[in-house]
Amino acid sequence: MGLVVYDWLVQEAPTMKRVSVAEARKRLKGLLDEVSSGHQVSVVRRGREVARLVPPKRRGRRLPALGAFRASIRVTGEPVSRVVVRARREGRY
Repeated sequence: MGLVVYDWLVQEAPTMKRVSVAEARKRLKGLLDEVSSGHQVSVVRRGREVARLVPPKRRGRRLPALGAFRASIRVTGEPVSRVVVRARREGRY
C-alpha cells in the first residue's frame, strides 16, 4: 500500500474495493458505511469502471474576516510604547 501526504500528515493510501453494479445495488448501505470510514469503492460494469464511491473531502475551518477579528479584540491597559519609554528613562531595559 502506498503513502499519500495530506495536510503535512502521512497516511496510508485508501484501499480500493471493486464491486459489480449488481453487487453495489444489493450492498449499497454497507458500501456507503465503508466509504464513510475512509475506503474507496470502484463500481464496474463488464470489467470497466463506471463509478467510484469516495468519502467527501474534509472541509477546512474558515477563518473570520480580518476586520471582524480585529474588532473583536479589546485593548486594555497602557500602550506598550509608553511602558518602553518609561523603562528606558528609569534605566530598566
